[in-house]
Amino acid sequence: MSDLRTRKYHQWFQGADADDDGLLARGDLMRIAERAVAVQGVAPNSPHARQLNESMDWFWTGVIAPYDRNGDEQVNRAEMTEGFMAALTDRSRYAEQLKWIADLIFDLGDADRDGRISLAEFSQVFAAGMRIPSTDCALVFNQLDLDGSGTLGRPQYHDAVVEFFYGDDPESPANHLFGRIYS
Repeated sequence: MSDLRTRKYHQWFQGADADDDGLLARGDLMRIAERAVAVQGVAPNSPHARQLNESMDWFWTGVIAPYDRNGDEQVNRAEMTEGFMAALTDRSRYAEQLKWIADLIFDLGDADRDGRISLAEFSQVFAAGMRIPSTDCALVFNQLDLDGSGTLGRPQYHDAVVEFFYGDDPESPANHLFGRIYS
């Protein structure tokens, strides 16, 4: 088990635990979607909001709930981390495991629909949805913006998501996609 990946997954869990009770449940994921939709001014009944809610529900049912070892319909940090470590081992499976939800989040972040995410758009979605401090959002965004354009295109964003969930490069700025991790 990679210490770096463990720390990244712990950081992801912290942001996903919407009620800070140390447990992840379906409701936590639904609150992520609600917050992200609200900050972008998207109507809760819009097709995109419904699709994001359905995807978060599927993410809970298909990805996270199976890690619930005691059947309490909640996953603690250890259960989730062990599950992610076991399931997210092969980058070539990204398209089937995570790309679809990453695309939805990208589309939600791309408020002006120009095919790119600006720092402001990135900060809105990640600060609201995953409760990442805005200073962390700015730092990570600027490091991920490899071409210095001031925006992230979909390929850059997907590269960051892949590196976050599957990667072990201690120097990758994508390690901090869901908030700063520390040694």
